[in-house]
Amino acid sequence: MELVLVRHGLPVRRELKEGVADPELAPDGHTQAQRLATYLATEDIAAIYVSPLKRAQETAAPLARTLGIAPVVDDDISEFDRNSSEYVPIEELRGTDDPRWLKMIRGEWEEGHDHPDLFRQRVIEACERIIAKHPGERVVAVCHGGVINQYLAHVLGIETQLGFFYPQYTSIHRVTASRNGLRSLTTLNEVAHLRG
Repeated sequence: MELVLVRHGLPVRRELKEGVADPELAPDGHTQAQRLATYLATEDIAAIYVSPLKRAQETAAPLARTLGIAPVVDDDISEFDRNSSEYVPIEELRGTDDPRWLKMIRGEWEEGHDHPDLFRQRVIEACERIIAKHPGERVVAVCHGGVINQYLAHVLGIETQLGFFYPQYTSIHRVTASRNGLRSLTTLNEVAHLRG
């Protein structure tokens, strides 16, 4: 089977004093989501799984409409910061040497973030559960950069806390999974569809 992991589109920045931030897509993110749907429309896709977070839901929506498939919401493919009161795109944090970015690099996790070990375990179990449900099929999972990093690190045998690469917004990452347990990374960071 083929598991197609897709990072959500570009979201808006949201910082709250309390509550869960859960931002929606920015206008560019909606454009990315539509381009994703157009690109994947010709592929034989059996199911769409999606994180419950708005940025993933809104990214999956055009593809689900195009294919006529109702997405399956899976909380276990949500991001490590799913309960955080703020969402700042990682490139903004990195580009300004924001103290929150520096803490992440040092392995210091913020309140409201899942513990790295529990997050990794949750992600791997979720992806393997999806694979087991769809032998011989192609399935799309619209999720998050941290989720993609953790599962692909598992496939490649890499130990990482933060991640080992930067998945672009609405990028596609394909894993071929055999019934005997072999997992192969087929593509990483497919972004040709974003050129329009």
